[in-house]
Amino acid sequence: MPVSLKAVAQAIGARLHGVDDIEDALVLEGVAPLDRANARQLGFMAHDRYLPALAHTQAAAVILDARHLKACPVPALVCANPHLAFARAAALLHPDPSPEPGVHASAVVSPLAMIHPSVSIGPQCVVAADVQLAAGVVLGPGCILGEGVHIGEDTRLLARVTVGAGVRIGRRGLLHPGSVIGSEGFGFARDGEAWIRVPQLGTVMIGDDVEVGANTTIDRGALEDTVIEDGVKLDNLIQVGHNVHIGAHSALAGCVGIAGSARIGRHCAIGGGAGIAGHLEITDGVTVTGMTMVSRSITEPGVYSSGVPFAPAREWNRNLAHLRRLDRLARRVGSLEAHLSPRGGADDPVAESTTQAKESQLGRDEHT
Repeated sequence: MPVSLKAVAQAIGARLHGVDDIEDALVLEGVAPLDRANARQLGFMAHDRYLPALAHTQAAAVILDARHLKACPVPALVCANPHLAFARAAALLHPDPSPEPGVHASAVVSPLAMIHPSVSIGPQCVVAADVQLAAGVVLGPGCILGEGVHIGEDTRLLARVTVGAGVRIGRRGLLHPGSVIGSEGFGFARDGEAWIRVPQLGTVMIGDDVEVGANTTIDRGALEDTVIEDGVKLDNLIQVGHNVHIGAHSALAGCVGIAGSARIGRHCAIGGGAGIAGHLEITDGVTVTGMTMVSRSITEPGVYSSGVPFAPAREWNRNLAHLRRLDRLARRVGSLEAHLSPRGGADDPVAESTTQAKESQLGRDEHT
């Protein structure tokens, strides 16, 4: 959508630099990378590695911070947080489409559903009884809403989103294709050699401004509800187990798996592929790096990791061979410390620890 350079600057809170009267009236038509932007497009600069591209850019203007201003050959929109400013500018210049209100002829909508006149329901959607859709809701093609679903103002469901019975979704949400909200939680009880399904009687409660990625699944609770608080961002292919609680404004990258009844605090960041065991708690302000396995509660804010970075195969195999001998090496070192300690007696904590370790190992050997 064409917008003037001045209007963009005002919308993102940036200061115009190097702009004359003609350029001030320039109409922008979109955003593009620095090395491909033309005289009607806005560029974006946030890292020193893009300095060569900045030097040769043909963009109409570039969003950047003050430290890169001298290197910019075109008008600049100067701000403290270029990434955030770019996000706002891109949303302004490339707004989401606004489908026309109404119900497609191929959709199946219960007469008992309560639907605001401004709602748009796309082809082949199914809307069950007692569903409530507030103003501005958009259902893309093939969405399915179970009985009693409530969806707040201006929330958009893209193609093939499935929402189970009784789920509540807040305002201004965005659910990407294939996401499933309120599916059956993974609950089974042992009966001899068989598993007996435990009915999942809770639902899912999602707050305002939540984004759910493609093919992400959020299970309904067993007795209590699964809760996703305001502002949470979930990437693609995430599994959120039953009774999980995710605090406001936390962000989870792709392929994270969260087992049932885990509780994640506010303002947390969980890296891709991380696994979070069930029935534990992660406090507010925690960052978990990619491929980390969280097996116990985290009670202090900070950055936590457990994934092992890659190495050349020969080096990795050597390290793995050493790792397999680690327990035996630790016991040998403990034994040497016990013998070399000047105290060396019954009160020696090192000797005592070593003795306990040996007794524990002996017990395991005998049990085996």
